[in-house]
Amino acid sequence: MSDNLVCWRCGASLDELPFPFSRTADCPKCNADLYVCKMCRWYDPRVTKQCREPVAEEVKNKERANFCGYYEARESAYQERDVRAEDAARAQLDALFGGGDGKAAPAPDASREALDDLFRKPAAPDDKK
Repeated sequence: MSDNLVCWRCGASLDELPFPFSRTADCPKCNADLYVCKMCRWYDPRVTKQCREPVAEEVKNKERANFCGYYEARESAYQERDVRAEDAARAQLDALFGGGDGKAAPAPDASREALDDLFRKPAAPDDKK
């Protein structure tokens, strides 16, 4: 089984490491702990406590080595980040608040004036009697 295992953090092959992993095993490339929840077959971020093993004690830090007796390494632990979605969100924030593309954020006075215009009450009609 260890022929297909890769590091949960960087995706490096773990073929050279003895299996099963010890609690102190590290990735040879990025030095990430390997006996971690994110590398376990029971890990699932969509469920309570992020663990599908019903009797396992909760582990707070899912990226640090722990003493869980239910640990089983899984092959699909590495998830490549979606950089496109991250870049699109950053571009939207830059467009809203300025920056990133070299444009400066609007001057504080101009922003304040726009805010005042938005919430300014219409002038009261003259009471001429």
